[in-house]
Amino acid sequence: MATGVIVGITTYLEQAQSGVWDLRASFLPEVYLTAVTDAGGIAVLLPPQPASVATVERVLDSIDALVLSGGADVDPALYGQEPHERTAVPRTDRDSWEQALIRGAIARNMPFLGICRGAQLLNVALGGSLHQHLPDVIGSEKYQPAPAKFGRVEVAVSRDSRLSEVLGATADNLTVHSYHHQALDRVADGLEVSARSDDGIVEAVELSTVPFGIAVQWHPEEDAADRRLFHALVEAAR
Repeated sequence: MATGVIVGITTYLEQAQSGVWDLRASFLPEVYLTAVTDAGGIAVLLPPQPASVATVERVLDSIDALVLSGGADVDPALYGQEPHERTAVPRTDRDSWEQALIRGAIARNMPFLGICRGAQLLNVALGGSLHQHLPDVIGSEKYQPAPAKFGRVEVAVSRDSRLSEVLGATADNLTVHSYHHQALDRVADGLEVSARSDDGIVEAVELSTVPFGIAVQWHPEEDAADRRLFHALVEAAR
């Protein structure tokens, strides 16, 4: 049964095909919606749009928690770099929209969860930077082994973190669904690293100044047997 907690989830805005149509469209994989509703929340989609102060404030007034979803690479110009040859064409509309939402959510202490790109966007919005292509850093494609194929990566969670509280006893031996070729490099001031992989890549960060502010580099929505992060988000917003 729904708790009445409304969870806003940011969406893609990409060229998409549906029947005879091939056009720009807002969409989001169903698994994100299922993860929220499995946790007792009510999912509402937040497609990219002009990020005026009034619009962002009205949107945040209407939700109880925010999920920054995965997707395309964050514009490297936002952290002062030229694009790597493997960095995707920037989605500047999505970047500006999501930066405004997350900054607004933090300002009002709204619970949030960042997922993959969402973790990267959070870090950039607060002044951090990214590794644009992880194989250049670690010499491996393990985090994105093939198109549309998730890697399975072991992460070590800091025992004194909020993430550890959420995950409980299994936090020490956590294997996650991974699909990313970028990752956090310089961690923004105020963010605390709460998980790393065995090669030192940042896999989770959290913001202690809000009641619930966790961002993970992996894809928890892909694990139908483990909705702990989504349950914790909904509980924090209840």
